[in-house]
Amino acid sequence: MILDGKNCRDRINAYTKQDWQPLFELIPWIERTSSFGEWEPIIKDEEGAIQLPMFLPANIVSRFLEVVYAIPIIVGFDWAAWDEGRKMASDENFDFDSTDLVTKCKLITAIVRNDRFCEGALASSFESGLILRIIRSMEKEVNGNKR
Repeated sequence: MILDGKNCRDRINAYTKQDWQPLFELIPWIERTSSFGEWEPIIKDEEGAIQLPMFLPANIVSRFLEVVYAIPIIVGFDWAAWDEGRKMASDENFDFDSTDLVTKCKLITAIVRNDRFCEGALASSFESGLILRIIRSMEKEVNGNKR
């Protein structure tokens, strides 16, 4: 399910700690995962046709997608034109605790949606630690430990 970007704030802020728990339960799994997917090799058949490689995400990436759509925290908005989010995501030192839950949900949305157009982008966000940083910040906020 995708939340309506115009009125998602009330819904997201109404989620209970229990609603968020499936996402937060992924933290230890993410922390102990060393590879978030791999590319299939390029295949050339006997007629010389080339099959381009396809990215195969690790189980944790697939589970993450299931969880973010099930809660749901995927927000319908123009993520491709959201320059503020792009700046946050590309800044390794960005303090996600300075943003609210809706903004963090939008960041996750932008990363997830971008993966549909740029295969492997979601796994790359896991490998860089970006997804883990966002989820940890969400957990702090939901548990009332935000600065």
